[in-house]
Amino acid sequence: MIVFIDTNVIIDFLLKREPFCEAAAEILQRCAGRELTGYLAFHSIPDIGYILRKVPENKRRGWLKDICSILFVAAASHEEVVKAVENEAFADFEDCLQDRCAKSKDARYIITRNVKDFDRAEVPAVTPQEFLAIMESEK
Repeated sequence: MIVFIDTNVIIDFLLKREPFCEAAAEILQRCAGRELTGYLAFHSIPDIGYILRKVPENKRRGWLKDICSILFVAAASHEEVVKAVENEAFADFEDCLQDRCAKSKDARYIITRNVKDFDRAEVPAVTPQEFLAIMESEK
């Protein structure tokens, strides 16, 4: 199954933010084991780097390298970026880019803690806990 991981879930995992890190870790472990094919958006890499700017440089780059070994990076074409710019249904342009990247990889779900930000998305958004429940019910 192809899934798209939003930046906040990756940050929860890296910074061990409670109570969110356990579900984030389980999803990323499944991606690392290739039980899931996980993607993140190209623009999430510098966002994560910026959010983690207080973490020492070598540790931060190591984390980014590790994330890129677990998740594949999805890019958006020029046309997809223009569509996102023109899409006024999204309150947040960055979330629209996330949706465009997820769609470009045929992701089944966007996994995010901010589901409400994706109510106009083409790819359905679920929380990490909801996603794990879905996986359990599909066994």
